Amino acid sequence: MPDAMLRVVDAVYHYGDDEGKNAVDHVNLTVAPGEFVAVLGRNGSGKSTLAKMINALEKPSSGEIWVNGIAAHDESNRYEVRRLCGMVFQNPDNQIVATIVEEDCAFGLENLGVAPEEIRRRVRQALAQVGMEAYHDKAPHMLSGGQKQRVAIAGVLAMRPKMIVFDESTAMLDPVGRRDVMRVARRLNREEGVTVLWITHFMDEAAQADRLVVMDKGKIACTGAPREVFADVEQVRALGLEVPEMTYLASELRREGVDVPENVLTVEELTEAVCRKYAPPVRVDVRRDDAPQTAASAIAEETACSRRAQIEVKGLSYTYMPGTPFEKLALNDVRLRIDEGEFVGIIGHTGSGKSTLITHFNALIRPAPGTVLVGGKDLGDKSVSLTEIRRTVGLVFQYPEYQLFEETVAKDVAFGPRNLHLPEEEIQARVNEAIAMVGLPEDVKEASPFDLSGGQKRRVAIAGVLAMRPSILVLDEPAAGLDPAGRREMLELIQSIHLAGETVVMVSHSMEDVGRLCDRLMVLSDGEIVLSGSPAEVFSHGDELSKIGLDVPQCARLADELREKGFDMPHGVFGTQDVKRAIVEALKGAR
Repeated sequence: MPDAMLRVVDAVYHYGDDEGKNAVDHVNLTVAPGEFVAVLGRNGSGKSTLAKMINALEKPSSGEIWVNGIAAHDESNRYEVRRLCGMVFQNPDNQIVATIVEEDCAFGLENLGVAPEEIRRRVRQALAQVGMEAYHDKAPHMLSGGQKQRVAIAGVLAMRPKMIVFDESTAMLDPVGRRDVMRVARRLNREEGVTVLWITHFMDEAAQADRLVVMDKGKIACTGAPREVFADVEQVRALGLEVPEMTYLASELRREGVDVPENVLTVEELTEAVCRKYAPPVRVDVRRDDAPQTAASAIAEETACSRRAQIEVKGLSYTYMPGTPFEKLALNDVRLRIDEGEFVGIIGHTGSGKSTLITHFNALIRPAPGTVLVGGKDLGDKSVSLTEIRRTVGLVFQYPEYQLFEETVAKDVAFGPRNLHLPEEEIQARVNEAIAMVGLPEDVKEASPFDLSGGQKRRVAIAGVLAMRPSILVLDEPAAGLDPAGRREMLELIQSIHLAGETVVMVSHSMEDVGRLCDRLMVLSDGEIVLSGSPAEVFSHGDELSKIGLDVPQCARLADELREKGFDMPHGVFGTQDVKRAIVEALKGAR
């Protein structure tokens, strides 16, 4: 066996003829057999390009890449390299090719000419490894995102790879789906000895790796064990990333004089560190109503009585492919109200009906049965102008590249206003205004939207909607797939739009994001709203959220853990600063 499963030697890659800008710039990397390495970096740092070269999907412009001793830079070895090194992409829909799960798992083996009986044996084994054997005869498109991703992994496992590259494979999944995929990867690594290269923007996932490799502008900026890399909070942030939430909270607590170690990574570790150093004076488990109140919730309470409804949903149900074997009830008797000026978060497990619900808000799907009112207008009434409704409700999809189509950014942003038959002068004024609002530079107007980064594409998509001057902005996973800095910028943009007076509805899998930004949360499960209330109210139902595939923010979990240990922690706290203050206060009597 080679001493290295992966060896990257002075690898360079540049797209097209642009030799002046290297996507991968003289990278050297060695990964040992059985190692679990997480690769971090901003969007555009070269992570995915490096992954494609390792999997022989791209050939390096110069340098060498060796996988299990085979030259991946030699095109004649590409099929052998792909057998040795499997790759799981961000979106499983881009990787699943067949109409039945077991047929999809067999696809790679069939292309290698493996005997039919051996194919059947390997497919059964691979599906069992990811817990999907019961779904062997199901249609992949009827599965949840997490289940699809496990099918994609099974298709790779059936090839018997020695190494698997996961390229942002959990970016679009709900919290439980993310944990499931990570659990599969870790088990394969520990029990089967499979080498794992895990590309991610989730710091809590990276913290579980043996080693981190951080890329910046095509180069490796730093590498080391997670505790070593995350210990330097300033360096990590300078690279456009974040440290795990508990690492950051621990650093904030140390500034307040709380004696906790620097290398904390998880809720469990920080709980243990606090309990080891400080003993609670008495066992306290009394519900208190002094949880810190966010500015957003204070404003919401003051104005609730004066608001008017902008969206009302009554008895809404929706079924996909009714009357077929694939019939699926997506929404079941949904009732809700969204008032003018609110910032509402919609959360739920993958496949819970979130996207189906919001596409009713601007009549992309007509309500039947049930009623959807926007500004008092019934969207089921065929006499209601769809143009007027879509000018009122702007919808930004989860994948912005599905929403962009014009030659230049300016033309794409102008498309909506132009279809309103506005004067050219007004169209250009709206384009300039919208591009400025989303924080894009002036010179981007003549660029192709498809040449932009993921974060910039999302900004262009939002600008195209804002140019219509809607009074309601609906966003489906607006920060999914973005690096931490890009995510922060995107959420700040959305918050500024809300503070400017816009009603905002945001679908998200991030409990931290919705908890920080939203006035009110609605929780969907299997097409029904099962919880609704302020973030503090919703997150107080941690056990219920866990059962339906969601989670509470890590800081809320920490507060619950410390309360269980006897510390006097208030209920309803979940923000980093609020939890920090609560811990400092609780420890005053314990020192």
